Amino acid sequence: MALTYSKKEDDFAKISTLKFNIVEDTVKPKRFLPAEWFPQSGVQLTWPNKDTDWNYILDEVVDCYKKMAFNIASREHLLIVAADVESVRSELSATFPSHVFANITFAEMPINDTWARDHGFITVISDESPLLMDYTFNGWGMKFAANLDNQINKTLYNKGFFWGKYCNNQDFVLEGGSIESDGCGTLLVTSECLLSENRNSTLSKEQIESRLKHDFCVERVLWLDHGYLSGDDTDSHIDTLARLCPNDTIVYVRCTDKDDEHFEELNKMEEQLKQFKTSDGNPYRLLALPMADEIVFDGERLPATYANFLIINKAVLYPTYNQPDNDEKAKEVLQQAFPEYEIVGIDCTPLIKQHGSLHCCTMQFPKGVLIQ
Repeated sequence: MALTYSKKEDDFAKISTLKFNIVEDTVKPKRFLPAEWFPQSGVQLTWPNKDTDWNYILDEVVDCYKKMAFNIASREHLLIVAADVESVRSELSATFPSHVFANITFAEMPINDTWARDHGFITVISDESPLLMDYTFNGWGMKFAANLDNQINKTLYNKGFFWGKYCNNQDFVLEGGSIESDGCGTLLVTSECLLSENRNSTLSKEQIESRLKHDFCVERVLWLDHGYLSGDDTDSHIDTLARLCPNDTIVYVRCTDKDDEHFEELNKMEEQLKQFKTSDGNPYRLLALPMADEIVFDGERLPATYANFLIINKAVLYPTYNQPDNDEKAKEVLQQAFPEYEIVGIDCTPLIKQHGSLHCCTMQFPKGVLIQ
């Protein structure tokens, strides 16, 4: 099955790197939040260092970041934000082939942590220019310090790394990992995260939904009321549980072990997904990812999930966990969802020791946004 874009996405796929042009004046709306499989100008990684929470496993997590960086920069541009650019530049230039290293841009600034998905810009496409939406990241409900991470977007913008309009949305707490867009006017979110009392506590569900519809020019918000992962710090980010994919497909985590603590909640989530309808009123095509076997570190179960994959130009990078059967099953499911894409596994066992995975570390930018 060939991948299909919406009419809006097909029109906007002809965007140049310098200017956005409407192909047909009848395209509506004039703004939309692109799906992750929309053509990209690049991806951001925020690099770990000894002063972050990665210090106790720095070597193994840097090795994981290098694998992510290589696989991204082999296919598109990569922006690396780092507290010490020269050390990262030196290490990668000595390791990567020159044509891959040439695809990397570096930006130096102080950071708290490395989860670019949640402190990075969320980019909306408009007929005039990209809109770089800068929301407040408050450490997933004030669990962790984020004062430095909240300065990254504005600093990058002021230094000229992006083309588009800076939009200050810091009156609203929102993380990139908490929303999924199909590029056609639908968002998928979780109630647990977006209604968290430590994010936008003064707003009702209706007010939050209204804000999402306004900012991202979407017509529908699908709220998942079930599903969680033990050890997750994000209050059930959608990108750990269920992901929107091309051709009205949702890829999600299924638990089949009745003795697993997740069984009841993930089965309720599955039942709710079966009730969701597309904008045309049809059921979604549902593809079930395996539940990773239990991984315990320092007495704590870690939130290993195959749903935390990254879609880039013509490839899907997905997390593996040294579980050959599950890793291969996940690859097969993702190949069904993305039949024309290369499916590339990266061992993300180090990442889940800090309760995140591959998608959490990255933020993609649509074509024409990241200046190369």
